[in-house]
Amino acid sequence: MMPMYFFFSDKVVLLFDFWNVHSPAGMVLSVVVIMLLSVLYEAIKVGRAKLLQHTMPAMAPSLSQETLEEPEGASMNTGVERLASTPHKIFLWHSTQTVLHVIQVVLGYLVMLAVMSYNTWIFFGVIAGSAIGYYFAYPLLNAR
Repeated sequence: MMPMYFFFSDKVVLLFDFWNVHSPAGMVLSVVVIMLLSVLYEAIKVGRAKLLQHTMPAMAPSLSQETLEEPEGASMNTGVERLASTPHKIFLWHSTQTVLHVIQVVLGYLVMLAVMSYNTWIFFGVIAGSAIGYYFAYPLLNAR
């Protein structure tokens, strides 16, 4: 029976039956892997936000009222080309956002399930990975 409280141990089963930790070296390796998953989770979060930052200014002019209400003297080709390429770009960026969202959700649930092993070392690995990922990834949001 698995305890329903946090405990310190070098023996734990993580996520799958084949990820069965029996030694201190295995626990260190498992903590490092879980820490890297947490860092990757934070990096994907920042990547999605960065993609959204780049997407919105590119989409805003093509969807604005000025584009839709061009003066009669303006070239018809320019407006048609701009509006024709927009649905493709929107679909591409939306598809990329969707894939990144699914990866982020899967990683989030895997990390959550690892914490639910109630092993304190794994919990510390998740916290450390999240802090490291936040520390290194979030300054990239303001970078050009």
